[in-house]
Amino acid sequence: MQALYKFLLLQVLASLGQQALGSEIIKGKNANKKSMMYMASVQNKMGHACGGFLISEDYVMTAAHCDDWKPESVVLGTHDLKKVNDATMRYSIQKCKHPSYKKLGSGSDIMLLKLSRKALVGKKPIQPVQLPSGEINPKTYKKCKVAGWGLTKTGGTAVPKLQVANVPVIDQKTCQKLWKNKLPANVTCAGGYGTKTGFCQGDSGGPLVCGKDVAVAVASFNNNKTCTYPNIPNIYTDVSKFLPWINRILRKKKC
Repeated sequence: MQALYKFLLLQVLASLGQQALGSEIIKGKNANKKSMMYMASVQNKMGHACGGFLISEDYVMTAAHCDDWKPESVVLGTHDLKKVNDATMRYSIQKCKHPSYKKLGSGSDIMLLKLSRKALVGKKPIQPVQLPSGEINPKTYKKCKVAGWGLTKTGGTAVPKLQVANVPVIDQKTCQKLWKNKLPANVTCAGGYGTKTGFCQGDSGGPLVCGKDVAVAVASFNNNKTCTYPNIPNIYTDVSKFLPWINRILRKKKC
């Protein structure tokens, strides 16, 4: 059964590498076991499909285009996808996709996943990450990082342990120029340019975490599925631009 799981996981990630503009971690390292305990693995019948992150006891945030992979559950509380206790770590979900989202690259690439039961907020090992309190300029942060599971190079192999890498934020004018003014509104650019670090296939929906663990953006897409950096900046959805929508769902506890 374990061999079958490994085979199926590799098949899924290979498929992601050919079909999705994606997001796994390039030139990263294993995350500290006691850090980033808000990270979530968004999964379908085949296993890991996208990244995500816990923002409250009821909700995980991810990218709207992750719905293309038909996710059914999220896994919380582990950095190692080989060590998942379904009874305590797996949560079925209700999907709340942003109403303005149409397709990858069109903007509003953000989705909330309501958990079937409350996560153990305040009890180790699960902890929610902080969101911005208002609109921010990520460039004001000196240190940002991105994390996720999956491929570690273009066409590479999957890794079951959470990877994390530091990434620089790219100013908007430079990013727009490099992308030839084809970027949607409300995005943040970080990694992939001027550095060998960034994301790749397999972890869209993971957070861009800046400062003292503030999730400022959601991994959305890179340049033409190519993860050999330096290249062109990776694109994230700016969380601060969607705070009214997010807070309304968290308050009402429904989409």
